[in-house]
Amino acid sequence: MKPSLISLSLLTAAHASTASQVPGFDISNWQPTFNFTAAYASGARFCILKATEGSDFLDKSFPSHFSRATAANLIRGAYHFAWPVSDATASQQADFFIAHGGGWTADGRTLPGMLDMESVASKPRCWGLGTGEMVAWIGEFSDRYRERTTRYPMIYTNPSWWKECTGDSAAFRDTNPLVLARWASAVGTIPGGWAAQTIWQNSDSYEFGGDSDFFNGSEEDLKRFAMGS
Repeated sequence: MKPSLISLSLLTAAHASTASQVPGFDISNWQPTFNFTAAYASGARFCILKATEGSDFLDKSFPSHFSRATAANLIRGAYHFAWPVSDATASQQADFFIAHGGGWTADGRTLPGMLDMESVASKPRCWGLGTGEMVAWIGEFSDRYRERTTRYPMIYTNPSWWKECTGDSAAFRDTNPLVLARWASAVGTIPGGWAAQTIWQNSDSYEFGGDSDFFNGSEEDLKRFAMGS
């Protein structure tokens, strides 16, 4: 198995030179009856499904979502909504995520897990952490995930949060694929020193529910990314 660092660098170079994009989507328990077959027929080829949050929340729709996405022939992956301030460490949250659907296997159908980094209204902005503390938390989760799966997790964020909460850290640009949340007609400036996004969440509205995403490359690139090659 090639290290994911090499995989990411090769894909980034390809993405930077191509205008091709593959549509996809991300959903959670808010879309319990999502029509995966219709999404595939409309052109979607991948999806990212919420699996866990913090250290004790399991998305009740994840098992059904995952099996139905598989049956619809979609490349699928899972995501974990991070709680950087909780009773569980970053490593414990990574273990919790992996134990409940967030792992990775080189079957060509599974994306590496995604770490969802954002704030919630009930907590202080940036979870009350300094930029160095936040970078350290993400790094611990990332390292633990790679130790357990051989892949670095994708990191989901938006430019303003990343700049404010990590100081626009470039610590993950060469290892972790970026899932960029920017609801607009163009990707715009990429934060964190990443050369390009791997996935762009361009809208919080998708035809069949959830959020609209685009993989930055061709369908063959997407398959190679899923394989980790």
